[in-house]
Amino acid sequence: MLLFKIGNERYAITSQEVIEVLPMVLLKTLPHTPEHIAGVFNYRGRIVPVLDLCQLIRSKPCSNNLSTRIILVNYCRGNHTQNVLGLMAEQVVETLHKSESELVDSHIHIDAAPYLGKILLDKQGIIHCIQIENLLSETEQINFLSENLLNTVI
Repeated sequence: MLLFKIGNERYAITSQEVIEVLPMVLLKTLPHTPEHIAGVFNYRGRIVPVLDLCQLIRSKPCSNNLSTRIILVNYCRGNHTQNVLGLMAEQVVETLHKSESELVDSHIHIDAAPYLGKILLDKQGIIHCIQIENLLSETEQINFLSENLLNTVI
């Protein structure tokens, strides 16, 4: 699992979903997008949208620190086409080896945060697992993951 923080809370993404972890890059902002859409950038000839996880979860943008990174993940939902999505997060500096059997279901579903999945427990407390496939709303999927649209943006 790749660990990161949002405020004082710890979050994790399974390492199988991670393509690469990049330092911060200059993003091209897009007009009339939700605040948690930080912008897009060119990654090896592909235009990749980037979500600011701090803005999405805590309504406060990520700090510009050395440990703030863009986590590139495989994103597949809706049309079942695999896309690359960037996730901006703070304190992306640690990994954790846990098996699937160690994940605990919280049995709490929050409509405003469908991306919150199971949790992990360790000596430091709770780690929230992020479900990548539930990060974007259906409207955002249509608007940001259409390769034809993204290629015309830049």
